[in-house]
Amino acid sequence: MRLHILRHTKPRIAEGLCYGQTDVDVFDADCVSLAQQLSSQLQTGLPVFSSPSQRCARLASLLHPEPVFDERLQELNFGAWEMQAWDVIPRTDIDVWAAAPASYKPGGVESAIDLAQRVINWLNDMRVLNIPEAIVVTHAGVIRMLLAWQAGMGAEELAELVCAQNRSLAFGEYQEILVFHT
Repeated sequence: MRLHILRHTKPRIAEGLCYGQTDVDVFDADCVSLAQQLSSQLQTGLPVFSSPSQRCARLASLLHPEPVFDERLQELNFGAWEMQAWDVIPRTDIDVWAAAPASYKPGGVESAIDLAQRVINWLNDMRVLNIPEAIVVTHAGVIRMLLAWQAGMGAEELAELVCAQNRSLAFGEYQEILVFHT
């Protein structure tokens, strides 16, 4: 299965905020521009799978009249840290997270291992569907997991690998990967 993976466009929020699963808006013009750019690159009619967050859903809806929204494609839930400025989150909490980035639950809700398990579960369901090609509109955390995943990886191994990579992704970034041989 070939996946065309897209990160949502820039959110309409102040810089420096932790926003994880908070449902923040994006600029319509950015979504329209990216969708137009991609329409010339991608085959028409490909199924689209998306996080239900509006920052992804807007783009997904421009790429397909009926995208499939899946909560497993949402960003990491930062719990109490959501919509807090990164510089007001206690440094001791950030240090504890940095010491155990895969297993620590920043904000008290979800760890990178939890996110990795969601992504693996989604990939397993995609394998059953046996679709040769699809578009995925999602978030940086999920994309990092998708790009690092290899068949047979467990959630802990995947989360540890992703946390060690510290990969940066731009808003609106496009990646293409082959995850299963169909």
